Amino acid sequence: MRLAHESAAVRVPATTANMGPGFDSFGMAFRFYDEVEARPVVGATHVTVEGVGEGIVPTDDDNLVVRALRAGLDAAGAPQAGFEMRCVNRIPHGGGMGSSASAAVAGLMLARGLLSEPAALDDDAIFALATGFEGHPDNVAPAVFGGATVAWTQADGSPRAAPMPVDSSLPVTLLVPPPSTRLSTEEARKVLPDSVPRADALFNTSRAAVLMLALAGRPDLLMAGTEDRLHQEYRREVLPASMAVMDSLREQGYPAVISGAGPTVLVLALLSQQTRFALERHNWQVVQPGIDILGAQIL
Repeated sequence: MRLAHESAAVRVPATTANMGPGFDSFGMAFRFYDEVEARPVVGATHVTVEGVGEGIVPTDDDNLVVRALRAGLDAAGAPQAGFEMRCVNRIPHGGGMGSSASAAVAGLMLARGLLSEPAALDDDAIFALATGFEGHPDNVAPAVFGGATVAWTQADGSPRAAPMPVDSSLPVTLLVPPPSTRLSTEEARKVLPDSVPRADALFNTSRAAVLMLALAGRPDLLMAGTEDRLHQEYRREVLPASMAVMDSLREQGYPAVISGAGPTVLVLALLSQQTRFALERHNWQVVQPGIDILGAQIL
């Protein structure tokens, strides 16, 4: 295996996970992208970052995209090199929109784009390798495959994913709070209990099934299908502003949930102009991206 191309460029979508009752399993990709390009060079690696993370994230071999790129080359048996890389980042870090999953997938897709035999890193291989970086597959699956997905881990520890039928015209709105509210997934997980009441587990099982029906073309079921008892309430103490917005929207009839581990709020609907303006006055970013059905792409 060799590096056959002078450069490669990719785009990877932002994603959400959980979506209410689908804790650590449901995911969806959005038409909201990070774009990365890289070329092999003789010498040290250097990363230029534009947008989110500029001046903050590593610009050398410690950069997550670079580490994933190198893991992809290793998996394919290809030689290593130095890299000149340019990252145009739009996905908020620590925002519940899958930024780390997208970065890992971006690096692996770059490896595919540089290889003489790209089939050595097919979608399933990239999914498995990116899950290794993430530790769980719920954001990785939609980032790789697009659309809505259900992901799980088998008894042997290997990740699996399957597409969920989704009406790609379903409107989606992402409400991104000010940067001061960013929260790492690790911090958000610390407040979750080790066990939950059986009644809550049964509640989420039924609501997850309802959500699958709702996404496939039953928007009248979205409110019931986005109810949750497994994780959101436990995170109220670390996501007070996001939970307050979610509560307010649900009281108004909007199917709103915490996106991933938060603090972004996902609404499976379009907001009224009045509601949107009210949020923007409080420095919330309102994004209406649409659903991405392709997943990560080499440009």
